[in-house]
Amino acid sequence: MAGTAGVVSASFANCHTATQTDPASKLKSTLSSGSSQKIGALPDHLLFAIPKKGRLNEKIVAMLKGSGFDYSRPERLDIAHCKDLPVSIVFLPASDIATYVAEGNVDLGITGEDIIEESGALVNVLIKLGFGKCRLSVQAPRGEVADVRQLAGTRIATSFPELAKRFFAKYENGKPTSVKVISGSVEASCGLGLADAIVDLVETGTTMRAAGLEEVAVLMNTQAVLISNPKTAYPELVETVRRRLAGYQTAQRFVMCTYNVHRSNLNEASRVTPGKRSPSVMNLDLTDWVSVSALVEKSKVASVMDKLESIGATDILTTGLLSSRIYD
Repeated sequence: MAGTAGVVSASFANCHTATQTDPASKLKSTLSSGSSQKIGALPDHLLFAIPKKGRLNEKIVAMLKGSGFDYSRPERLDIAHCKDLPVSIVFLPASDIATYVAEGNVDLGITGEDIIEESGALVNVLIKLGFGKCRLSVQAPRGEVADVRQLAGTRIATSFPELAKRFFAKYENGKPTSVKVISGSVEASCGLGLADAIVDLVETGTTMRAAGLEEVAVLMNTQAVLISNPKTAYPELVETVRRRLAGYQTAQRFVMCTYNVHRSNLNEASRVTPGKRSPSVMNLDLTDWVSVSALVEKSKVASVMDKLESIGATDILTTGLLSSRIYD
């Protein structure tokens, strides 16, 4: 969660196949190639890696813009410099970001918890971002597997070989599980006779069901997280970025609710709108009436307004937030 840093260690994963190229060499090549020299890596800039494409990229770019990161990405280049902070955004494959951060090639990154677990990257997890949520699960042809232990020692296709091997090793009884690494369309493996089951990510389950598969067991729940290198040379900048993103998260989750209420009903009203810490209360010129302001979760705002109205509150308004600096 915001404000907490945990060191995560594990082994390698993602819905992408692990690359044979050394990540450090790839990044140095990206930053020093002829096409990148037009904007080059700037000295004393924190490097912040984000996925270069896909749905995760779109959500992250929107979050960065909403958090005040003002940058322009030149066409066909994988690095962009922020205008108001010494931060450069580096666009990389999502499957490599945890390794880059762990090895210190970049200072910060956004990637999935599944990638960190699969890669064995040693990083600080700063914030769970609340999007990119899915499950890494064992999936088998519908109606054929009653217990996941039946699959130990069989053929498993996956983009997460280390996590799959670790999971099935618990159930093996002499015969090792054959884990085949597939980089894409893993769900087709069973239908084509390549595997008896798969280990893959499930978000809505639509693709899984269309392939005639069902979920047999869940290895882990995953979402996008902000991570940092434990030995970054820019700890203050890392904290600035973390606070900006945490403020944006709060702004997306809450609205400000303001209303007027008679002082005799203030305690009851405060229980309806406790805010993050406590509601703000101001006296009105009208005798025994006060104005109250409190943060309310967007998902609950309609029922909160109903309750306030039922206890005599008036002039109830909600206001959207663009960003915030509110700490637990």
